[in-house]
Parts: sequence; structure tokens; C-alpha cells
Amino acid sequence: MDSAIPTIFQIAILIFSVVIHEVSHGFVALLLGDPTAKHLGRLTLNPLKHLDPFGSVILPLLLVLAHSPFLIGWAKPVPYNPYNLKNPFSRFGSRNDWGPALVGMAGPLSNILIALVFGIGIRVLLVFGGGSLVTQNLAEIFGLIVLVNLVLAVFNFVPIPPLDGSKVLFALLPYQWRNIETFLQQYGFFLLLIFIFFFSQWLFPVVSLLFRIFSGVSFF
Repeated sequence: MDSAIPTIFQIAILIFSVVIHEVSHGFVALLLGDPTAKHLGRLTLNPLKHLDPFGSVILPLLLVLAHSPFLIGWAKPVPYNPYNLKNPFSRFGSRNDWGPALVGMAGPLSNILIALVFGIGIRVLLVFGGGSLVTQNLAEIFGLIVLVNLVLAVFNFVPIPPLDGSKVLFALLPYQWRNIETFLQQYGFFLLLIFIFFFSQWLFPVVSLLFRIFSGVSFF
């Protein structure tokens, strides 16, 4: 990412975004009946409770220094007990797979919400900001926030364990296809590495399209 925004500020935006992502998981789990994250003190926006040394600091720093077009990272996962989750669709006789699926979706959906709010902010700045240097700098910061959160959301919706999209996939799979879930759970880490190295470029057009839809401008 070739940006005039200082490196430390870029990493701070990423940390802020992944913390909200993880807290959203824990908050939805609490709504569905599991207080694990609350009891462990993880329902807080204090980044010190969530930082993963490699995923939150070292990897983002390396990406910034390497002028990567995308900034990605992660925080320590917020724990929850899936056996405590209520099934919100039990009246329809559904299996209790939607509890973990809703917890999983909460993270990337929170990032989409952040991207939407700051994307609207960019539109407002461009219409009413008058084109001043302050407006341009603020729009660039907002653009980085939108970009980081869209990358987090789109990447986490990939249906490969341990990403959040796999929880949604498992909830949608018919029972007779459970062998697919077993395979993905067993080899998910290797499949994810293959995806990152050979297919992650497929995410770029999606992120670019969403960025234009949310902000009205192109970041790339």
C-alpha cells in the first residue's frame, strides 16, 4: 500500500479493525447464550486483551514495509463454547449449526459495517469538504479504514477453516455432505495456504468493487 499515512497509523487502523471483528464474535455468542468471552474479559475494545504478536504487529509491519497493496492481520480469537449457543432456528427443526455460523458471520459483518460508515464519510467529505488539504488527508485516512475492513471481511468470508466463512458453509451443508466438513476441518490449514498463495488475487476485484460502491471513488 503506497500511502502517505504513517506506518504506525496504518497498523493502528488494522488493530482497531481486528479487535472489533473479534469482539463482535464474542458479543453475538453472548446474545446466543454463551458467556465464555465475557467471563474471560474479552468483550472489551482494549487492544492489549486481543493482540497476537505476529498477526497484529509483525505481519502488518512487514506488509507495510514491503509496500503490499493490502494490509491483513488478525487478533487472538475470542473463545466461545458452541455447546452453549442457542439455536435461533430451532422452531424450524434446523440442526444447531446456525449458532456457530452467526457467531462466525458477526466478525466480517462488523468490518463491512465499519467500511460502510467510513465510505459514507468519504462521500460526505468529497461533496462538502471543499477540496482542502485537510479534507484530502482525512479522505485518505477514511479510505484506508474502508480498504482494511473490506479486505478483512472478504477474506474471512472465504469458506475454508479456520476462516469465518467455513462456519456458514457448514451450516448450509446438507447432513449427507458432512464428509466435506470433515475433509475441510482436517486439511483446512493447508487449503488456506494454497488459497493465499495461488488464488487470493481473486479477492482483489471484489474488494475494489465494494470500495467503489461504498465510497464512490476508486482506491487503486
